[in-house]
Amino acid sequence: MKATELLLLGLVAWTGIGVAGVLVSLWRRERQRARRGVAWLAGVWVVYLCVLVGVSLGQKKRVMAMGEPQCFDEMCFTVTGVEEVPGFLIKDGRRLVRVTVQVTNKGMKAQSEGLIWAYLVDAEGRRWDETAGVSGVGLTARVAGGGSVVSLPVFKVAADSTGLGLVFTHGRWQPGVLVIGGSDSWLHRKTVVELGR
Repeated sequence: MKATELLLLGLVAWTGIGVAGVLVSLWRRERQRARRGVAWLAGVWVVYLCVLVGVSLGQKKRVMAMGEPQCFDEMCFTVTGVEEVPGFLIKDGRRLVRVTVQVTNKGMKAQSEGLIWAYLVDAEGRRWDETAGVSGVGLTARVAGGGSVVSLPVFKVAADSTGLGLVFTHGRWQPGVLVIGGSDSWLHRKTVVELGR
């Protein structure tokens, strides 16, 4: 666990204790003390969120090459290949792109990265989510300790798309959005794996 994740956990624990203290103060009818407690809680969270936004806006977009692993704790995701699915016609003129991702568990016991998903972006900033029902093994597959599996997410992209890149994310509604400097943190520029297409 990273230091910034520990900082967030510590802040959440401190907030829980602070809320309990405010509730006790209200129960004892110590309104002034309760107000001070709320002010401290709000003030610390405002400072934390300002630092979070400042770090997110100050960091440059990280670009990774194919073959370079991107790890989330003990689960690592490495893009090893990309290809257009040949002979597949889509009526609206889009292309079907299949990405090969090696999912590796560096831990000792079987586990998965349950919230992970991926999407493609192009040089113009357009975005395409994974096409449902076409892929086999998902990115969230359970992997034995020390083992790995291959996932083949498929995306339907515009015929004129260039400069494709793959982004791994856990989404907007998860605790990682509040981790300072995390790739999923609020307003952070996403880490992109260049696909060379």
